[in-house]
Amino acid sequence: MMAHPGLLLFGTALLVTVLAGRARQVVTLLGALAALAAALNLPADGLVWAPAIAGHHVELLRVDSLSRIFALIFTLITAIGAVFALHVRGPSEQASVLVYAGGALGVTLAGDWIAAFLFWELMAAASLAVIWHGRTAESQRAGFRYLLVHATGGSLLLAGILIHVAGGADASFTGWAATWQAGWSPAAVLMLLGVSLNAAIPPLHAWLTDAYPEASVTGTVFLSAFTTKTAVYLLIRAFPGSDLLLWGGIVMALYGVVYAVLENDIRRLLAYHIISQVGYMVAAVGMGTPMALNGAVAHAFCHILYKALLLMGAGAVVEATGRRKLTELGGIAGRMPAVTTLYMVGAFSISGVPLFNGFISKAVVISATAYHTLPGPELLLTLASIGTFLHTGLKLPYFTFFGPDRGIRPAPLPANMIVGMTLAAVACTLLGIFPGWLYARLPFQPFEYHPYTVDHIVGTVQLLLGTGVAFWFLLPKLAGEPTVSIDTDWFYRGPFRGAVMQFVKGAAWTGEVLRSSGAGIVAGLARASTLGSEGRPFPDAYFAPIGITLLWVLAAVFSLWLFGWVG
Repeated sequence: MMAHPGLLLFGTALLVTVLAGRARQVVTLLGALAALAAALNLPADGLVWAPAIAGHHVELLRVDSLSRIFALIFTLITAIGAVFALHVRGPSEQASVLVYAGGALGVTLAGDWIAAFLFWELMAAASLAVIWHGRTAESQRAGFRYLLVHATGGSLLLAGILIHVAGGADASFTGWAATWQAGWSPAAVLMLLGVSLNAAIPPLHAWLTDAYPEASVTGTVFLSAFTTKTAVYLLIRAFPGSDLLLWGGIVMALYGVVYAVLENDIRRLLAYHIISQVGYMVAAVGMGTPMALNGAVAHAFCHILYKALLLMGAGAVVEATGRRKLTELGGIAGRMPAVTTLYMVGAFSISGVPLFNGFISKAVVISATAYHTLPGPELLLTLASIGTFLHTGLKLPYFTFFGPDRGIRPAPLPANMIVGMTLAAVACTLLGIFPGWLYARLPFQPFEYHPYTVDHIVGTVQLLLGTGVAFWFLLPKLAGEPTVSIDTDWFYRGPFRGAVMQFVKGAAWTGEVLRSSGAGIVAGLARASTLGSEGRPFPDAYFAPIGITLLWVLAAVFSLWLFGWVG
């Protein structure tokens, strides 16, 4: 019997809200495992479920080799993450995570843009709840900013879909393929912008590094897995072969690495490396060849596992020590040996060390550039790979685990957190040793690639050793600084904020002038000149016409959007 894995997670979320204690833990884990089994049991290809909604058939479940592989990794990481989060008390975060994962599966298994959009928005709402479960003032502010950004992205995507359908085009993904081959259209531009925002392509990326580090240590693991990778899935499905994505991905890969150099917060550092690693996937989509697209899928699959492991390790450190700054950590490797060892498995994986999964996926992407005579992208992506090892594989673990002993005494961790990390580490290692299992399941077949050639291994080891030597000599300069990195959100918080405030004051002044007439204009100007400088206003002092009131409402909404970033 076949079931939609996303719907299984939705049902589990409902049960979680009414259960408590051990029963809730068991149901959460069983629901995640049931979804994984359902993903493994999906048919090879074809439309399975397209119910009629409001007189239109919406393809809620259409399966092919691309959707199957994404459904498989999404359910696998949900199960591993559920183990890592078993100790979480209270049902709301667990339910939010399950709905979030179910929404990602809904997008992945949708057969048309309408179904994909419905699940896309559900995923955004659930991920907001996950962020807010950080239960700090900063997580609340970051969640509000996240909401506004993703509402914008969803609006762009919806506008593109409506324009596409209004033109008489087929809403299904199979029909979209012909539209994309015909070239760019207004609908394609809007849809690409909406999806790119979720992929965190600079300069549309600040929401990720703003919000993800503020979620709980368990919630961040799930956040790293779904939103950006669901966007990568849609880019593969809808926009392969775009040069904009090729160069946008390269910018992502380098941008994330550069900002990781500057970052002192271990969770923000890893968040920047999400942007960098997704850059490889986006660049591969931009190349658009079967090998490159397989590389994007393989790297998404492997990245979800090793990034979850890295964030589990960082989260375990935060959970045990209450600290997250490189300048506040150090000397805890001997007191947290299991966490240190398992984190290093993730570090070796993201760095592309042989025998770990990053080696067998990143190589496909970089080789795709070499096989198609693109020396510039190959060089730049290799450079980004060096930076990844320098900071995630060397800098972060050295200053967190092996640096100067600051006398930290970590608190004991729940056993399930170590078990969850172990499961992710085993998956990273097995894929690195047996890459054929993943290669056989990639969507664009036939596919044959041999990562363990002498040239490739020797070249990789040389790069890693050279980076290690450079790290040793640069060690004093790479120490964390107690600073805050300024990113593109500075424009929202700084000059753009000032410009909007001037606009609001100008609108208020104009409203008063327009409201005044004849002899009353002088009094109106006098009153307008005091706006913003008076004390607490008296609400019944005067009434404005409805048009001016609406203008003020719009200005207030815009101001709230701005202050969400400023707060």
